[in-house]
Amino acid sequence: MTNFQDDQNILSFKDKLPTKWFRFIIGGGIGLVLFVIALTNVYIVHENEYKVVRQFGEIVRIDQTPGLRLKIPFIQTITSLPKAQIFYDVAEAEINTKDKKRILVNHYAIWEITNPKEMIQNARTLENAESKMDEFIFSIVRTELGRLNYDEIINDEKSSRGSLNDEVTAKVNELLQQDRYGIRVVDVRLKRIDLPKENEQSVYKRMISERESKAQEYLSMGDAQKQRIIAQTDREVKEMLAKAQADAERIRAAGEQEAARIYNETFARDPEFYSFYRTLESYKTTIGEDTVVILPANSPYAKWLLGQTR
Repeated sequence: MTNFQDDQNILSFKDKLPTKWFRFIIGGGIGLVLFVIALTNVYIVHENEYKVVRQFGEIVRIDQTPGLRLKIPFIQTITSLPKAQIFYDVAEAEINTKDKKRILVNHYAIWEITNPKEMIQNARTLENAESKMDEFIFSIVRTELGRLNYDEIINDEKSSRGSLNDEVTAKVNELLQQDRYGIRVVDVRLKRIDLPKENEQSVYKRMISERESKAQEYLSMGDAQKQRIIAQTDREVKEMLAKAQADAERIRAAGEQEAARIYNETFARDPEFYSFYRTLESYKTTIGEDTVVILPANSPYAKWLLGQTR
């Protein structure tokens, strides 16, 4: 009887053993699945990004603070958006200037997301946001450059590109804000301006011709200015010479008048001395070192030479 009961107990234990293992395996499997589900639904919010949580397509929250977060499995989805500024190389565009020259413009934009919810709702993706921004930039750049002549765009001295960049940036942001795209353009800059290959030579020739014409105009203006200066100088020189000549004549006349007065006074005081002095002065001009003078013995002119004082 005892042996029979022992056999029954052994059989009962053997029957129960598979059930326990089965439960253990099932429980472990369920636990593993739950762990995997939990693990795959934990996400990290980094410092330089937004995490947009959507439930059945609707945005339920936007995580901005760095750390670990958990989403509801199978119901919620996560979209990552950058917080940092984004560089966008705008496609090359062909534009007509005010003076009807065709140019190829390369520029770039730096932009950032300011409202992730609006960006997702209205632009949906980064690519769509950049596409819309590109469209606005091209439209405004074409309008603004169309108001300038080619020389004003490429000439550094009178270039309006600095103010142009600021105007384009401001106007693009106005349009983006109106349409609530949740993004902002930080800066738009022109990188390079080229001529279309098929227009290069003709434009260069026209530019050379315009420069030569301008140079000739400057030369003509310079020649005209030169002639005006020469004429003005000649006139001033003549006026100065005439004034100097008049002053000299006036001074000379005054000197001669003064000399005559002195001579007259001298003659009045001592006529004989005055006659003697005048004769000596004439000797200086008429008698040189080798001069031979033949005069009558009774000539008044020779009396001083001959010692005839009376």
